[in-house]
Amino acid sequence: MSERVDTERLLHDLYAARMSGNLPALCATFTDDAEFQISGANGASPTAVSAVGLPEFRPLLAVMLKTFKLSDQVILATLIDGPRAAVHWRVKILSRLTGATVLTELVDVIEVRNGRIGSYKEFFVPR
Repeated sequence: MSERVDTERLLHDLYAARMSGNLPALCATFTDDAEFQISGANGASPTAVSAVGLPEFRPLLAVMLKTFKLSDQVILATLIDGPRAAVHWRVKILSRLTGATVLTELVDVIEVRNGRIGSYKEFFVPR
C-alpha cells in the first residue's frame, strides 16, 4: 500500500508544480535519466517532443512553462499499478504567445523508479 501512496504523492507533486509553473519542483519529480515524451495534435500541425535525461528536457520544460499557463485542471481518472500510472486529465491552456486559451484533454503514462518519474509519456488533444 505504501508504494501506491508514494505514487499518489508523486503525481500530486508533479501536477502541482506543473500548474504553478514551478520549474525546480517539476524537475525534482523526475530521475536524472528519465525518458520524456509529449505527442499530440494542435490544429493542423502535430507536436512531438522526445528527450532522455533531465539535462536534455529541463530546457524544454522551461520553455513550456514560460509559453503556456495552465488553469482549471480536472483529473478525470487515475490508474496506478505498481510502478506504473496513467492519468487522464483536462486543463485550460493559455498560450502567452497568441493569447488563445484552449481546453485540452491529456493522458499521461508514467513509470516510477526509486520514488521519482523514470518515464513520462504525454498524449494531448485540444478540444
